[in-house]
Order: sequence, then C-alpha cells, then structure tokens
Amino acid sequence: MEQCVELLVSLGAGNVKHPGGTLLAHLLRVETMLRKWGASDEVREAGILHALFAPDGSPDPFYTMLSLTERPRVAAMIGAYAEELVYFYGACDREYTYPRLMEPSDQWRDRFTNEIKTPSEERLRNLMEITAANEVDIASHNPSFRAMYGADLLELFTRTRPLLSDGAWAHCKAVLGEPASAHQHA
Repeated sequence: MEQCVELLVSLGAGNVKHPGGTLLAHLLRVETMLRKWGASDEVREAGILHALFAPDGSPDPFYTMLSLTERPRVAAMIGAYAEELVYFYGACDREYTYPRLMEPSDQWRDRFTNEIKTPSEERLRNLMEITAANEVDIASHNPSFRAMYGADLLELFTRTRPLLSDGAWAHCKAVLGEPASAHQHA
C-alpha cells in the first residue's frame, strides 16, 4: 500500500480538493473502508487508486492523474489483476452499466473503447465494492451530494445487493438510509 500512497502523493493527490479534505484523504478513506469490509489486497489497491484513469462522472481534468498509456507502470507496481480493476472501474460507462449490472450478460461497457463485456461475477463484485466505498465516502462528507444523489445510489446498491459484501451493504444503508421497502410492512 505504501507504493500506492507514494504514487498518489507524487501525482499531487494531496493538493486536489475533494469532499472531506483532499483527493488523497478520500482515497485513503476508501481503502480503509474496503479493508474493514474484508476486501482482498488487490481490491484495496484498486480502491485506493480508483481515480487514476479519470472515472466516469469525474469532472475532467480534475481527476485525470495518469493517461491510459501508464497502465503498464501501474501494473508493475500493484500487479496485473489490481491494475485491471483500476482500469475496469475507471473505464466503466456508468450510464450503460449500472442499469444492467444484474442482467445475465453484456452488463459492462468500456467508455474508452465502447466494447461491451460480460464480466465474471467476481469482477462485478469488486466493481461494486469499490463503487460503494467511493460513493459512501463522498456522501458522508458532502451533504449536498447525498441530498442530490443519495436516493439514486441507495436504489443502485439495493438492486445490486447480491454483489455487495455485508459490510458494504450495512455502510450504504447507514449513510444513505434504509430502502423504502424496508419501511413498508403489510
């Protein structure tokens, strides 16, 4: 993890403003959440580096830290599997992917290449763990973000609950609220 932090510091993440302080502080909190949820080292490394390739929804060039040509450099540092998760997260076309996550095939589209894939369940689980940690951290530190996107995020995480660990799901509910169906009893 030290190499990941050193890379982020060298790229200026400690100077980029982000809800709850700096981008570096946010990324460290994401990694801490993933660790508490029992994520593997590879998922934690991907989580702390998830902003490297300007994830969909990021206000470019605010989060553009590395170009895609730097993928081999990242893979040499954290291993191919973790680097592929960083890319998978950053390349995710959210508008296409999020509504299709629970479909049997063609759930994910690469926003850089427009390639559509049917990822393994493990890959989708890793994507959603990192997504949950990222969004929950932002919602925890930005009441406006939570007010604007909290209901949509709760719907996403409720719908994709089978892809989330128990720890991630509990944290999503704690920050974003209980699903509406939990309040409705017959």
